[in-house]
Amino acid sequence: MDLTSDACLLTTAEVGLSLGSNLGDRRALLCEGRRQLLALPGVGGAVCSPLYETEPVGALPEYMERLFLNVVIVLEYAGRLDALAAAVHRIEAGMGRVRSADRNAPRPLDIDLIYAGMCVIRTTTLTLPHPSWAARRFVVQPLADLRPGLRLPGADGTVAEMLARLPSAPAVRRVADAW
Repeated sequence: MDLTSDACLLTTAEVGLSLGSNLGDRRALLCEGRRQLLALPGVGGAVCSPLYETEPVGALPEYMERLFLNVVIVLEYAGRLDALAAAVHRIEAGMGRVRSADRNAPRPLDIDLIYAGMCVIRTTTLTLPHPSWAARRFVVQPLADLRPGLRLPGADGTVAEMLARLPSAPAVRRVADAW
């Protein structure tokens, strides 16, 4: 069942988040980002994907050697999704993320909300499911590790089916099961 933005902004749902880092101690930054996410009000039980090293997507040539570590975290959330999105931005900023005109510049921590249950949200500050999740192997691969049979609103297949359709490049390489 697809719900519209007003009905979904206040919800209890499974939420999928993609985390990435390509500056500093990438693994430590992801661990701290996870810790802060799990400490937010309304957040419950979480599962984490394996850790992947990935090539940057859409980055300027001078940044292409700064590989990302990426993971997906699936958690239970009860509250306003716009409040969760704002909290995510505060976590990123508190960990040194500076937003600039170059959306693909290196960053210590990047957190994207990928989905929240079967909610479909289109507001000026939040779009769910994330509009480009299915085109990003660095999101789809770790999500497939956790929820291969999940079919997100608007998708024409399960997460595993979407993964099978993606080209092999840019590459993702599993580096750790636990992190």
